[in-house]
Amino acid sequence: MLKHSLRVGFSFGLTSGIITTLGLMVGLNAGTHSKLAIIGGILTIAIADAFSDALGIHISEESENRHTHKEIWTATAATFFSKFIFALTFTIPVLLFELPMAISVSVAWGLTALCIFSYGMAKEQKQSSWKVVGEHLIITLAVIILAYYVGRWISSVFG
Repeated sequence: MLKHSLRVGFSFGLTSGIITTLGLMVGLNAGTHSKLAIIGGILTIAIADAFSDALGIHISEESENRHTHKEIWTATAATFFSKFIFALTFTIPVLLFELPMAISVSVAWGLTALCIFSYGMAKEQKQSSWKVVGEHLIITLAVIILAYYVGRWISSVFG
């Protein structure tokens, strides 16, 4: 069961770290075009949202009433650290490139990491890799597109 706890935490942290961070980056870029705002947003997600997600997994695992104390805390820690680390990886392109290129590199990195993880998960569960990867990509792209238009809207209303 400990392996299950690690898998739950890692998969949740990775997925949330990619989708949340990309949505925030694209939305903030569309609304502000500010490296400072984007780096601040990434760091906020890496800390506050990682803790929030870890607590969410902790409570979810507790509510199932079928996990040991160690399994619950393993899932909690795995969620926090995977979300924290994956979110922080998105600071690298922002620090290295001009903002438009940094956003493109970040989207490519996030989608690639999500595809690789989804593909591996599908193969392990003996499911159609195209279906699983496609489903996860569609959801992620929907978040990115919606965040972009929300950022543009906020900029036009409040900018």
